[in-house]
Amino acid sequence: MKNIFLNYTGELEHFVSSDIPESFKNTFSFLQGEGVYEDGVMHFLKGLKNTVWSHYDVFINDAQALAAVFMLIFFAIKSYEMISGDKQLEVMPLLRPFGLVMIIIWWGTFTQAISHPTDIIAAKTADLFNTGQGQVNALRLQRAELMIRVADQLTTLQAETDVAVKEADTWYSNAWESVTSKVKEGFTNVWNSVTQLRNRMEISLQLLLSNALELVALWILRIATYIIFMIQIIYSTILIILGPFSVSISILPAFRDSFGAWIARFISVNLYSGIAYLVMHLSSLFQQYALEAEITRYTQLLESSGDTLEKLGWFASNGLLSFGIVIISFIISALCILTVPSISTWIISTSGVTSAVSTLARGSSNLMRTGLRIIAKV
Repeated sequence: MKNIFLNYTGELEHFVSSDIPESFKNTFSFLQGEGVYEDGVMHFLKGLKNTVWSHYDVFINDAQALAAVFMLIFFAIKSYEMISGDKQLEVMPLLRPFGLVMIIIWWGTFTQAISHPTDIIAAKTADLFNTGQGQVNALRLQRAELMIRVADQLTTLQAETDVAVKEADTWYSNAWESVTSKVKEGFTNVWNSVTQLRNRMEISLQLLLSNALELVALWILRIATYIIFMIQIIYSTILIILGPFSVSISILPAFRDSFGAWIARFISVNLYSGIAYLVMHLSSLFQQYALEAEITRYTQLLESSGDTLEKLGWFASNGLLSFGIVIISFIISALCILTVPSISTWIISTSGVTSAVSTLARGSSNLMRTGLRIIAKV
C-alpha cells in the first residue's frame, strides 16, 4: 500500500498545484485548517512543553534540604546496625545517598538524559508521520474540489430535468405553439437559470450538511490527539517538578523503590509522543485509503458514461454528498489515538500513570460518545 501511495504522490502534487485554483486552497484551509492536524496547534504544544519543562527547579532547594535530613536518618540507622553487630561495615550502600543527592543537584541534566532516547523515538516517528501527512492533505484538497464539481453537476442536471418537465407540460406546449423557436429557446434559458438557482440552494444544503458532519468527525480526531499530547505535557511536567522529592525520599530504606518507579513513569509518559506519531502515521494510511476510495467514486460520478445519471440520482437521494468513508476513518483514528497510554504501559510497565490516564480516558470516551450522538441525530 505504501508503494502505491508513493507512486501516486507525483501525479497528485501535479493535480493539486495545476488544476485546483489557489483561491479554493486558501478557502478550504481557512474553513477546515491546513491539514488533518493543524500545524499551529502542534507547534504550540511543542513550545508549551519546552516552556513548562524549564521550571524543573521549583522545588530543588526543598528536595535538597529534605535529602539532607533523610541522609542523617539513613546514616543513623546504618550506624546503629553496625554498632549493634547486626550488620558489618559495607561501603557501597553508604555511597548511594551521595549519588542520589548528586542527581538532585544536576536534576535538569539528569531529566534531559533520561528523556533523550524518547525524544529520538518521537523525532523519527514524527518524520514518518509528516511524510504521509502531506499526501493526506493533498488528497483532502482533491476530494473537496471533486465534491464541489459533483454538486455543480447535480444542480445543472436537476435544472435541466425541471425544464424538461415544464416543456412537456400541456399548458406550456399550447401556450407557445405560435411563438417562434428563438423566443421559446430564450425563455428556456431564463427558466433554466432560475431553476438552477433554486436547485443550487437545495444542493448547497446537502453539501453544508456533509461538510458539517465531516468537520465534526475531524474535530473529534483533533481533540483526541491534542488531549494525548496535553496529557503528556501535564504529567511529565508534574513528574519533573515533583520528581526531586521521589529521589530524596528513596534514600530511606522503606521507600527505596520510589526513585525507580519515578523513572519508569517518566519514561512511559515521554513515550506518548513517539507512540502517538506512530499511531497517527498508521491512521493516515487508512485515511489515504478512504480519501482515494471516495475520490474514485466522485470521479465516476463526473464521467459521461451511460449509468452516470442513475448513479447521480441515487447519490442525490441519500441526502448527503458524501459516501461516509472519510468520516468513519476520522472517528476510527480518534479511537486509535486514545490507546496511546495503554500502548506505552506495554513497553514500560507502570501503575500510577495507568490509573491516572484511565480516569481521563473515561472523560474522553464520554466526549467521543457525545460527538457520535450528534452525528447520529444529524
